[in-house]
Amino acid sequence: MLHMQLGACKIAPTLPMTAPFNHYPARLLPGRLPRLCVAVIGSDANDLMEKAESLARDNSFIELRLDYLSQPVLALPRIKRFTQYHPHVVLIATCRRAVNGGKFRGSAASQLDILSKAAAAGCQLVDVELESASAIKAEQLARLRSRTALIVSHHDFRATRKLEETLAKLAAFPADYYKIVGTATTLYDNVVMMKFLEKESDKHSLIGMCMGEQGIISRVLGVRAGSAFTFASVSDEQKTAPGQVTAQELRQTYRIENVDAATRVYGVVGDPVAHSLSPAIMNAAIRRENVNGVYVALHAKALKDLIACVREIPIHGLSITMPYKESILQYLDNTDSHTTKIGACNTVVRAQDGKLYGFNTDAAGVVRPLERRLALEHAKILVLGAGGAARAAVFGLKERGAEVYILNRSAAPAQKLAHQARARLQKRPELKKQTFDVIINATPVGMGNTRESPLNEDEINARFVFDMVYDPRETRLLRMATARGAEAIPGIEMFVHQAARQFEIWTGKPAPWDEMLRVVQLALQERAAAKEAAKTLKKIG
Repeated sequence: MLHMQLGACKIAPTLPMTAPFNHYPARLLPGRLPRLCVAVIGSDANDLMEKAESLARDNSFIELRLDYLSQPVLALPRIKRFTQYHPHVVLIATCRRAVNGGKFRGSAASQLDILSKAAAAGCQLVDVELESASAIKAEQLARLRSRTALIVSHHDFRATRKLEETLAKLAAFPADYYKIVGTATTLYDNVVMMKFLEKESDKHSLIGMCMGEQGIISRVLGVRAGSAFTFASVSDEQKTAPGQVTAQELRQTYRIENVDAATRVYGVVGDPVAHSLSPAIMNAAIRRENVNGVYVALHAKALKDLIACVREIPIHGLSITMPYKESILQYLDNTDSHTTKIGACNTVVRAQDGKLYGFNTDAAGVVRPLERRLALEHAKILVLGAGGAARAAVFGLKERGAEVYILNRSAAPAQKLAHQARARLQKRPELKKQTFDVIINATPVGMGNTRESPLNEDEINARFVFDMVYDPRETRLLRMATARGAEAIPGIEMFVHQAARQFEIWTGKPAPWDEMLRVVQLALQERAAAKEAAKTLKKIG
């Protein structure tokens, strides 16, 4: 069992006072390093240091990726001025060679020369890859370390493997920190990395994490397992490693400075999952209600991998998304009545004894927004679709006494659902003659675009039209519904209400629904703006 001890921020080693190098005095590390180091890249020396200047006020720990510059030496005078004006900022100088996953195409000797001058200009730490350390003389590495704190690093861009063996190779070189970075090809690779950090961080000052989309757990939780700190990017466009998270996300969404041994871990599971807004909305609720927890995205390519990860970390609660809502059932110890009826689970709770309990809050996501607007008993409601989302809607509405009709492209699933829920079938040719209190789109038609709609405009005859699709916020169906005089209910309400119910199940606290809605609306606006900006750039290009 992985207990995740809080051993993240060790006292930094005291550096010897040495004679000035190139007339620049060495700067000492603070007693405790921040948990988060922001990696900065630039098109040239001026661009690099202007970005560092813009970050200096809010970020006291910065990595300068000198290898991204065609002429790294040109940045040295700017680094010197920066360190004089920002004595509170800790700088790491990195000039990783191309053969080791960086951008610098010079020799190990040239790399050493640049890093030595960066140290002399005021960088308190320098990063030297294991391969470069092996290629230069021991006395040269020792001389460099006498002027700055030394990180000896190794990056595996294919897997997370042989961590103890790699550490033994790194430890052959006297250094202040040893950095081991793998690539997560499974979720369990994060467990491997964090177990390693727990075991070895008492013996060495370690920096450890996994790259890739599946490695996000290690970037958030590695600091409590024993990693001295972790790395973040300035923005999504300026990542220096696969799967790197932005500094804003790590601070605001994941609250990395607050993660400790008592922090409960929650997550959203899917394949894919990178697009999910759940981390933003759930972490907002956790922050608002002062819950000591963190909610992460878990890209699970196989359920067995997920279950092994859940049992080892351990994870307290999960949101289950496509394609695992039905297949997760075989791994659960018990389920609630909604899950049994619907045949799908979107919420898992891990009890203290390790047992997994399943719930389905999709029904609450449909019922709650509608109950705020009308009485559901005897309401005439049309549900489009017969999949998992439709099943949740149909059973939830039938429990409230609604008169439910089902319309689906394929007749057999609709007939089966209608029989199980004692609902009625609706034939599409007769739709134009029918009127409903509510029409609910429980299909994915319209997701990610404003071109598609499951219905034609003349088929929309209802007081309310509820679209479960939440991105875009205003779908074509909702636009046509408004034109027909119906009240449109956007999918974000369903998304927020089902998430709110999950939060209540996990924490026992009332969910801050208003804050969760505000966060998801803002996230969708930012996503839409980013898409428009990308379109504009494409046209210009």
